[in-house]
Amino acid sequence: MSKKFFGTDGVRGRMGHEPITPETVLKLGWAAGRVLAKGGPDHAKVLIGKDTRVSGYLLESALEAGLSAAGVDIRLLGPMPTPAIAYLTRTARASAGIVISASHNPYDDNGIKFFSADGTKLPDEVEHAIEREMREPLTTVESAQLGKVKRYPDAAGRYIEFCKSTFPHRLNLDGLKIVVDCANGAAYQVAPLVFSELGANVIAIANSPDGFNINDQCGSTHPELLQKAVLAEQADLGIALDGDGDRVLLVDGKGEVLDGDQILYIIAGARKGGGRLHGGVVGTLMTNLGLEQAFATQQIPFRRANVGDRYVLAELSQQGWELGGETSGHIICLDKSTTGDAIIAALEVLAVVRQTGQSLADLKAGMQVFPQAMINVRMSKRFDIKGSAPVQSALRQVEMELAANGRVVLRASGTEPVVRVMLEGRDPAQIQRLGQQLADTVKRAADEAA
Repeated sequence: MSKKFFGTDGVRGRMGHEPITPETVLKLGWAAGRVLAKGGPDHAKVLIGKDTRVSGYLLESALEAGLSAAGVDIRLLGPMPTPAIAYLTRTARASAGIVISASHNPYDDNGIKFFSADGTKLPDEVEHAIEREMREPLTTVESAQLGKVKRYPDAAGRYIEFCKSTFPHRLNLDGLKIVVDCANGAAYQVAPLVFSELGANVIAIANSPDGFNINDQCGSTHPELLQKAVLAEQADLGIALDGDGDRVLLVDGKGEVLDGDQILYIIAGARKGGGRLHGGVVGTLMTNLGLEQAFATQQIPFRRANVGDRYVLAELSQQGWELGGETSGHIICLDKSTTGDAIIAALEVLAVVRQTGQSLADLKAGMQVFPQAMINVRMSKRFDIKGSAPVQSALRQVEMELAANGRVVLRASGTEPVVRVMLEGRDPAQIQRLGQQLADTVKRAADEAA
């Protein structure tokens, strides 16, 4: 059964437009409360955290009202990274956690994401149950049963200590100069403290959120700011987070960016060398071919999942493995956290830097990155690329020309009206030409269908 509200990562949209409206989010809170509280104590407990978007205040209040009407108690975390909410939901023994965030999107988008009591994404059957409940008339429990709202005590401090506990206790970051780009987002307070309390000299940038500047020319989607800062400060490295703190990119001392594939390469290689890699690694359809080849050389098993951290998690669970991630910087270390965590992934790499005495530039050198052309085709509404004959014909032609010397991935985004065109191969000029050719076909077909 298809879902009306839930996409690949919760409920997303432009603020003020369905489904991100006060009325729908209130109903969503009520429906989620009704479903998640079933079989629990008289007053189930749900945690709510958010990023720094100005719309977070409104959506937080709407969720509170809905949950309270369903008889659910609420604990407010304030601005906190998405993985922090997953962690605190689990340790607080809450029935669920809710994140108000649109991750790496602009400030005028927002979304509602849910975590189960175990700190994992909700399974499809629970999302379906919430959507069924949303079709029912909203009712309110008796006054004596209404949910109450409290602030969660020292949420930031608890998460900071958890992050630090994942770093080897015999190591520290003394003497390292690190620039941390907080994306003016949810991790603007906690991220600099984690690294500085472990001994690093931290220079924080994009750490003054005003409700509107989240992800604005900063963070993991715009690493140019961090590259300039690392070079200007003569820092050892830089760390770029996204708006909700579950993605990370790194910048080495030379100002060069390391994406999620290179981060996975460093972490997996160190774990295998130390006998700590249990099984293999899961990437996605977008993972660079160079990583797959590097893992083959190291005899590290590798699997590709569909794009999206929930699919990476599903494949990890099926394989019984612990390490996976996306090129975008979603890195999942299931032995440390139940979801992608930018800070913990960065600490994993920093531990390798400390243990080996090598720089990021040295550590990434063993992986050849194949040239990629990535083109985002934005459109006025979602478009069925699989059902478009012109698009499928153009796709087959590109695949024939690339043959065994490359690959192409054409997919619709699960979070915004965008079709992503990715080509990979040995000849940069060829893949750029073919990528633009395919993107132009998608755009024409989408415009004609609108």
